[in-house]
Amino acid sequence: MSDITSLVREELSAPVDPRVAAMAAAIAARYPGSARAVLFYGSCLRESELDGLMLDFYLIVSDYGDAYPKRWMAIANRLIPPNVFPFQHDGLIAKYAVLSEADFDRLNGPETRNVSVWARFAQPSRLVWAVDDTARGRAVTAVARAAPTLLAAAGRIAGEAVLDWWRRAFSLTYSVELRAERTTRAQSVVDAEPDRYVRFGEAAAAAIQAEASGGGWARRRIEGKLLSVARLAKASLTYAGGIDYLAWKINRHAGTKIEIKPWQRRWPLVAALTLVPRLMKSGAIR
Repeated sequence: MSDITSLVREELSAPVDPRVAAMAAAIAARYPGSARAVLFYGSCLRESELDGLMLDFYLIVSDYGDAYPKRWMAIANRLIPPNVFPFQHDGLIAKYAVLSEADFDRLNGPETRNVSVWARFAQPSRLVWAVDDTARGRAVTAVARAAPTLLAAAGRIAGEAVLDWWRRAFSLTYSVELRAERTTRAQSVVDAEPDRYVRFGEAAAAAIQAEASGGGWARRRIEGKLLSVARLAKASLTYAGGIDYLAWKINRHAGTKIEIKPWQRRWPLVAALTLVPRLMKSGAIR
């Protein structure tokens, strides 16, 4: 059985559509001197046709102070990571989240109750750009922390099959954040690549040093929902067109037909904070 770091290194190095690699390099070019690595993740990994889709990237930087010319942007990224920005390149659209190397490593590990990063990077991703071998190695090390952290946090039920462990773990993480995806999403993620999750699950289980209780999820849910609202509020200030992206994503995943009014674009923070309670009440997001 391969160890988790070897599996992650192999998966991160798998080839991607050349347009994805070009977009990653273009994102990194916006941050000369601070860009360390760019990772590609999300549902678009499984898509052969990228036109019309929103690609997802994480940009890893050396330091927030070096990444931004405006001090308040660095402070916002440090206090409520990550900052998220829209991006277009060669006819494709994307969004990218910015984290420092230190935060990327920390947020993939058990020292944080925040599920946002380790839940995503326990899933497949690709390292599509790195400034050098040191940055590449640090990205691999950070991502290798994600699957053990996720599965340890869920705790394993006696006799539980590894795929069921994954499905239950993802269901727990989906319950923590404000999500527009259907309740079957956690199962479909695993069922899309069952062999992959068996390999990674067995390797992650071997990497977990202590028996995990699987507790603390009630607190994670409270903190996670509040953090989601805080990120949404911050995105209304840092993400141009963020309110339109929010509507697009909810419509895509929940089948709703939200239309953003002119006043909501003018006052995106107020719009976001008034939309969330209504969407939660209707069940469009949970």
